[in-house]
Amino acid sequence: QVHLVESGGGLVQAGGSLRLSCAASGGTFRGFAVGWFRQAPGKEREFAAAISWSGDSDNYADSLKGRFTISRDNAKDAVYLHMNSLKPEDTAVYYCAAKTGYWSGSAHAYTYWGQGTQVTVSS
Repeated sequence: QVHLVESGGGLVQAGGSLRLSCAASGGTFRGFAVGWFRQAPGKEREFAAAISWSGDSDNYADSLKGRFTISRDNAKDAVYLHMNSLKPEDTAVYYCAAKTGYWSGSAHAYTYWGQGTQVTVSS
């Protein structure tokens, strides 16, 4: 069982940056790929980024490439989402999720989910 806790969300102006963190509370990310997803009001949850257990492979939603970067520190059991040049359309609840095996862009592939952290980008 892996309990995920996201942090780092908040209110930021357009063009600003945030770093979201995902921690494995009471467990470990060892052997798990981790993904970040987001859900805006009235919209379906969508894939943002994912990273392999080793950190040597990652993937991004096409619309986020160049602005978002996913990274992980396995010594700290933490995964990060660095978000730059934020836009109002990035406003959403951001979730981290974990799965065994390789990363996936599909939310259905992930077993464990955090409660989410709100990111609001003002114009």
